[in-house]
Amino acid sequence: MSRTQFEEIMGASKRVFVPGASGEPQGLLDLLSVNPALSQDTTYVQFPIGGMNRTDFASLHPTARMETFFMSPALRSSFAEGRIDFLPMHMRRVFDHIGTAEPFDAVLVHAARDDKGVLRHLYNLDFLSAAMSNTRALVVQLNPSVRPPAGAPELGEHVPDAIVEIATLPPELKPAMTDEVAETIGERVAAMVPDGACLQTGIGAIPQAILGALADHNDLGMHGGLIDDAGLALIQRGVISGRNKSIDRGVHITGIAMGSHGLYEALADEPSVCFRPANYTHEVGVIAQHDHFISVNSAIEIDLLGQVSADMVGGRQLSGTGGSVDFMRGAAASKGGISIVALAATAKAGEISRIVSEIAPGSATTAARTDIDRVVTEFGVAELKGRSLDARANALIEIAAPSFRDALRDAWVERRSTF
Repeated sequence: MSRTQFEEIMGASKRVFVPGASGEPQGLLDLLSVNPALSQDTTYVQFPIGGMNRTDFASLHPTARMETFFMSPALRSSFAEGRIDFLPMHMRRVFDHIGTAEPFDAVLVHAARDDKGVLRHLYNLDFLSAAMSNTRALVVQLNPSVRPPAGAPELGEHVPDAIVEIATLPPELKPAMTDEVAETIGERVAAMVPDGACLQTGIGAIPQAILGALADHNDLGMHGGLIDDAGLALIQRGVISGRNKSIDRGVHITGIAMGSHGLYEALADEPSVCFRPANYTHEVGVIAQHDHFISVNSAIEIDLLGQVSADMVGGRQLSGTGGSVDFMRGAAASKGGISIVALAATAKAGEISRIVSEIAPGSATTAARTDIDRVVTEFGVAELKGRSLDARANALIEIAAPSFRDALRDAWVERRSTF
């Protein structure tokens, strides 16, 4: 099949789904960028990851638009111009939305053949099955330069309407640089993880430090939205074995691989890492079946009620709601589960406290105060679950940076008087 078929399909398509993160079909996007007419009056739908996905689809043609569930720096200009629609939605709901919303005219997929010639998905499965069941045409970038993950599913019953063979390297996400703060937080979180627990973490310096601090643990499980280099390293060392998992025993469940090219290459020989869509990875009913499910997520700030702001602060939409709340609620339903928010106590070289008296006007609450069990900073651990308003506030103040504690106490007294 040829590029001509691709151009015919895209020229007739007005609504197109593009996978994000490491599953982005960059070769097909390059073809779109050199032929702007293909994007005339087209709305593109994507869940991008900042630092990996840099295409502003609304810029491909003066009449093009974009729908997104996650903001990134590359989208800032078109978002300000009103050409990008941001949909605040947890990942589990994104899956259902994509599968039931207005049908797509085309879905772009990045795939490769394994050693037996079987066509398999590459490194991002989060919403693809929903999109592929809700489209008129399927366009595949067949990448001859990579091997697919051994645990990625086949395209199966979905027959491509066009296959374009283009060799591109998948986008990398370089490992974050940890520092003393991140490593202290990592050690505090690791101390709360019992051997045999099932773990979910995010990306960034603190999650990487947490995984690094788990090196001496035994028989951990993995069920989450992503796997990175640090997670694979624990699998290869036998720290993450999945041996004690309540379901998917011996298997490591992820939706996306995000990391180095070395990670992607290694996954081709690691069938124990199995890729599943978001209606499995982020489904509370699935997560809850894991005993001792430990969910670890981040925040931009948290107020003294325990409300978390992680995607919109000061009127700026910085990222997206993502899947953190899905995992928090799954942990709450798990026998022995714990929902942890881990963050540095300050920002801007200590000038700003990230534990605040209340979420400021213009900021959004990503996670409710009822979704958090424990909050961890470099100064300690605040136990919130089952505690009163005053006890929660006092616990959070005690793990704030010392220079901000008096002001937070005064602010809490004033706020408390209005209840």
